Amino acid sequence: MIEKTEMRNNVKELRKQANLRQEDMARLLGVTRQTIIAIENNRYNPTLALAMKIARLLKRPVEEIFFLDF
Repeated sequence: MIEKTEMRNNVKELRKQANLRQEDMARLLGVTRQTIIAIENNRYNPTLALAMKIARLLKRPVEEIFFLDF
């Protein structure tokens, strides 16, 4: 039996620690503010490329930002 897992993240907390507004983060990443909102609310899992851009922007490893919730 395969367990259902969900991707979770702590983008919102790390964004706030970096003193970035959603608008600023979206502009720096080349996405819309709605995309940032969806990621922060766990309604959208970013592509690998976008996840890596987020990690670079927040100066954290991808695994520290995105994780599986079993």
